[in-house]
Amino acid sequence: MVRLLMRFLVAISVIAVLAGLTFVYVKPPPSMKLTRDGVPHLSPPVAHPVTGEAIPLERLVQHYKGGGR
Repeated sequence: MVRLLMRFLVAISVIAVLAGLTFVYVKPPPSMKLTRDGVPHLSPPVAHPVTGEAIPLERLVQHYKGGGR
C-alpha cells in the first residue's frame, strides 16, 4: 500500500513538473525574453560606435542610458 502511494506521489510530481516546464516553454513570461533594460537575451554583439570592436548590446544600452563603464 505504501509503495503504491509513493509511486502515485512520484507520478503526480513528474506530471506537475512537466506541465510547468511545458507552460513556460509555450508561453514564457516577458521577463524571460528581455532584460530589465529591454534588450533581448539572445541578441548578437554590435559594433562599438567609435572603435568598431564587437561589444554586447547590453553594454551599449547601459552606456547610453547613463550607467555605462
